[in-house]
Amino acid sequence: MGTIVVGVDGSSSSMDALEWAASQAESTKSALRIVSTWRWPTSMGWPIPVPNAYDPQPEIEQSLEEIARKVRQAHPGVEVACAVVEGHPAQVLVHESENAALLVVGSRGHGEFVGMLIGSVSEYCAAHAHCPVLVHR
Repeated sequence: MGTIVVGVDGSSSSMDALEWAASQAESTKSALRIVSTWRWPTSMGWPIPVPNAYDPQPEIEQSLEEIARKVRQAHPGVEVACAVVEGHPAQVLVHESENAALLVVGSRGHGEFVGMLIGSVSEYCAAHAHCPVLVHR
């Protein structure tokens, strides 16, 4: 069928969406691409101190690979790939949707309060994705 892209941020909602996406990939013989994002912290006042050598990418990749390992064990017939991308989750997932048959996102992530102020990732994806979007509740 193609590739199912699923956004994962570690929240229970995104993990439920991942399980749904993995089951869907298995039943449709699709590949599964698990995407996680990160951004450097920003503030409106004093700069947030970040150590010079700090790079969150390897730690996030390791966590995502552990999640993918569990998916591979539960769904051995599914081809699973991972991607950790620096950027805003909504924009990254919309970009990832360009080559996807389906984009799956959870209905709530870690940024619920921020989402109320500036719009949620799932709403942005549903409005801007290049493929069908399933918002898993």
